[in-house]
Amino acid sequence: MTDTTPGRTSSHDRYAMPADHLTWDVPMSGDARFTWEYDDGRERLLNLYQKGKDKQWDSARRIDWSLPIDPDDPLGMPEQTIPIYGSRTWEKLGPSDVADVRRHAMSWQFSQFLHGEQGAMICSARIVESVPDLDAKFYAATQTMDEARHAETYSRFLGEKIGLLYPINASLKALLDDTLSDARWDMPYLGMQVLIEGLALAAFGVLRDMTQVELPKQILAYVMQDEARHVAFGRMALRDFYGQLTSAERAEREDFVIEGCYLMRDRLRAQEVWENLGFDVADCLETVDASPFMQAFRSLLFSRIVPCVKDIGLWSDRIRAAYDDMGVLDMAGVKLEDLMTADEDVAERIDRERREKAEEADREAEVGETIALGAQS
Repeated sequence: MTDTTPGRTSSHDRYAMPADHLTWDVPMSGDARFTWEYDDGRERLLNLYQKGKDKQWDSARRIDWSLPIDPDDPLGMPEQTIPIYGSRTWEKLGPSDVADVRRHAMSWQFSQFLHGEQGAMICSARIVESVPDLDAKFYAATQTMDEARHAETYSRFLGEKIGLLYPINASLKALLDDTLSDARWDMPYLGMQVLIEGLALAAFGVLRDMTQVELPKQILAYVMQDEARHVAFGRMALRDFYGQLTSAERAEREDFVIEGCYLMRDRLRAQEVWENLGFDVADCLETVDASPFMQAFRSLLFSRIVPCVKDIGLWSDRIRAAYDDMGVLDMAGVKLEDLMTADEDVAERIDRERREKAEEADREAEVGETIALGAQS
């Protein structure tokens, strides 16, 4: 159903291919938990909660939406980064076709970011409802606001700057469904904070570091500054809880992680884009799988997930075998704290550089006004 209000457009008008339904209803089970203990709390988590409050920001003000962007090349990245580069399909494309592929591929990627952020917002609200400890409820409440801001930001970027959206990918939808429909309170943490957020955070980082286009660099850097805290929140809560599980309960979580990681890996093939553009899908997927850039990209995407899974205590032979099969087992040695510090530093550096540019512009304007006044006297 499309909004028919005069003068108003619906986001459904911008979808490259039809979304299945206007809404997606996920049946949920489990208890809403109240606690009457208001004085107790883990210092690490309360400190993170304080940081979450201190770091709130307004995407309408912090991001410079006046910056220009080319919708046919939103990130200004080399052709070699296009997943089907070098395929038989690619060799048949002219310049206008390549521009179309760039726009659709980036629209698909950022659409998945958008849908994932809405999923994260719902999962965070679910954590507030179901987690038994008040300190975790406090932090998850700040995260719910963060995720709302991220969804708002990506929605505006896609709507105003690219003008094209894609529906949610089937693999991402399946993992969100599994995460939200599970009655156990820790599963939204595991599915969202560790798997979906971990992979998204790594994807944001690759694109943030490669693009030289200022607007998406700002967006990605500022979102990452929040997301690093969210992954830290999941680690703290799950590390404490998983140490108390039986071997059978831990094995159930490991099964979930293995299945979820394969789903996340498989969703990166952008099959919907190649189908929608009328390309030879088999040729495109074969090229995506063999692409040196995509192989490196897939590996880097697990740089946040693998060490987090190890840190929270889900590190059985089966987990290690699955990561070895995916070619990402060596990511277990990555230091998450160093990555989080770097994410903070990048966002703060961008803020600092923007302030310096604004101050320089103000000085130049002041000098210009002084010269103009002198010329009039």
